[in-house]
Parts: sequence; structure tokens; C-alpha cells
Amino acid sequence: MQNSVCIADRLYWIGGNDRRLSLFESAFPVPRGVSYNAYVLTDEKTVLFDTVDEAVSDVFFEGLEHVLAGRPLDYVVVHHMEPDHAANLRRLTEKYPSAELIVNQKTAAMICQYFGVCPCRMRQVKEGDTLETGTHILRFLFAPMVHWPEVMLTYDETSGTLFSADAFGTFGALNGNIFADELDFERDYLDEARRYYTNIVGKYGAQVQAVLKKAAGKEISMICPLHGPVWRENIGWYVGKYATWSSYQPEENGVVIFYASVYGHTQNAAEILAFALGKAGVRNVRMYDVSVTDVSELVAEAFRFSHLVFAATTYNNGVFVNMENFLSDLKAHNFRGRKFALVENGSWAPVAGNCMAEQLSAMKDMTQIGEKVTVLSSVKEEQAAALRALAETIAADLK
Repeated sequence: MQNSVCIADRLYWIGGNDRRLSLFESAFPVPRGVSYNAYVLTDEKTVLFDTVDEAVSDVFFEGLEHVLAGRPLDYVVVHHMEPDHAANLRRLTEKYPSAELIVNQKTAAMICQYFGVCPCRMRQVKEGDTLETGTHILRFLFAPMVHWPEVMLTYDETSGTLFSADAFGTFGALNGNIFADELDFERDYLDEARRYYTNIVGKYGAQVQAVLKKAAGKEISMICPLHGPVWRENIGWYVGKYATWSSYQPEENGVVIFYASVYGHTQNAAEILAFALGKAGVRNVRMYDVSVTDVSELVAEAFRFSHLVFAATTYNNGVFVNMENFLSDLKAHNFRGRKFALVENGSWAPVAGNCMAEQLSAMKDMTQIGEKVTVLSSVKEEQAAALRALAETIAADLK
């Protein structure tokens, strides 16, 4: 049974939700599922904006058929070739043989690679080209490496709607409300939006900044992303989040402590530091055990906070493996521009601090504050005093 939703005059959402998926892209936990959004414009010419993942293909085709109501499908705009959005292109071209695919040069090559669709079905567009569908004028804006090289956006000059591909998306299924203003986005979706951005798009901050500059010159009344709710109110607030994340600026002043502990002694050091921060007046402290927290959440929290503490035990003459993996993931996402402090543990040759410092120094604009604290097996009063001193240093820097 179809489940299409009219979201504006002649514009319909025909996506679907997958709440059974455990790992998005086989990498990122999605305990609240994910939505796959596609949109249909029923102007004098009909336009489909993207398809969906195979998991929700049946409801997608039912929705498309219902919205078209017997009309032909004239155009299919392909914003992004990742299979969670383009998986149904072959089936679509077979079902609607007269539909013309609106693509760019890189998209056309990928469609041939994935599906072997005849190039004669495609119309290649360039940056700034337009398509008139009757009362609507669609302008195509390229967004290379946000987060694949072929990505483009569509700006409807008639309605002010921006079809934003993966930009402005979020993890989390839609639970009956299509629009962000119909739900408590900051409470229920912001953490997942941050985790989505930092892990999926976060490496490409410069490219996101370039797209934001393009969007800044447009009167945007609605943003239609490929995941998550549609935006029609308070758009500037959400765009502002993207401006902060993509410039690698901290979203909040506060301290997040990441620790890797084998037998609990490094965790004990991290706890002493956390309580000392609280006593020093710091009101925004988070703690994460990197061995039990998914790395996608760790990356998102590192992007979020201004001051980071890394505490790890020495392991195999290096840093404990889960901390090493986390730091490698941060570097892979072009992480930069933070203050950090270090705590290490070791029973005979503590080197974790130097290993972490080396990894962090490979990232841009990273500044160590305070003295590295070294714990030998377990925390003694001397190390507790050093941790309290480190807390005072961090607290003073925050002020």
C-alpha cells in the first residue's frame, strides 16, 4: 500500500523507512533506523528526484505510481549514485521507458558501471544549467565530494526548494512527521544528525563550505535531504550547524574524556580527572570508554567539544588498540583545531602518551595543554595530584 505525502504544492515525498537495518553502510550503528527519501514534482512535466535503497523499493514504486496517477514519468534527476539512493535506477528505467535521466558527466559514467543503462537515456547537465518543467525552473548546482565526486543539488527557482542530496541528512527513521518543525529535532535528532555529518561527510569540510557559499546566494524556503526530515522553518539554525561542523570549529565549550582501560586503573585516572574538572567549575563534561562506545559516536563527540582528553594504557609497546583505532579514524576525517590533554598508563614502559601525541600532532591545529600525566599501574596520591592540577589547567583554559 502506497504511503506518499504531499509536502508542498505539486511536490510529494515517496520515501520509506528501514528500522531493521543494524549497520548503515555496513559500518555505522543505526538503532533508530534510517529513512530513504525520494520526491516527485507533478508539474506540466513530471520529475522524480532520486530513488531509494532496495530495502524499501516496493513502497517507493507504489508511492510513485500513486502520485503519477497514470501520467508518464518525464524526468529522473540523479543527485547521488550511492546505492542507498540509486539502487532502483535499472528497475525504474524498465518500468518507465520514456523517462529521461538528468545527470552530470560523472554520474553518467557511474550509471553505466552499476547498471549498464544506455547513455541515450541520459541528458548530461553542467553547473548552473536549468530544466523547465512548466511552472518550475530547476537549476543544477554541483557539490563534488559531498561526499562522492558526482554529487549535485537541485534548486527550484520557482518555489525556493533545495534538493540537497546527502547534505542536511540524518540517521533515524521518520516516525510520522515529515517536517523538522513537527518534532523536537534538537532533542530527538541533533545527535544523530551530528553523527551522520561527521562520519559520512566530515572529511570534506572544505567542499561543504563551498556548497554553503552557493546556497547562501539563494532564497531557500525548504530543504529536501535524502535522509531524515524536510526543513521548512528555522533553516538558518540547521545551516549554521553545518557551517560550524564543516569549519571544524567546536560546537560547544566543554571537555570530553576518551579513555581506554584494561583493568580499570586508567578509567580510575579518568574519573579522578572528571570529578576534579567538576570541582573546578566545569559544567560540561562527557566521558567515553573507547572500548565499548562505537567509534562513530566518539568521532561525533570529538567534533562537538572544544577540549579533549585522551587517556590510555600502554599496549604492545604502543597505545591500546581501541584508542589507536579511534585516533586513526579522527585523522581520516581531517579532524583539527582542538585543545587536548594526555594521560598514559604503563607498568614497566609507559609510552601511550607519546604515541597519542604523535598521532594527534599529525592533525592540523592541535594544541596540547597541561603536562602529560603518567600512571604506573595504578593511581597513587602523586598522580592524583597531577590529575587535579591538569583539571585546573583545563578549567582555566576554558574560562
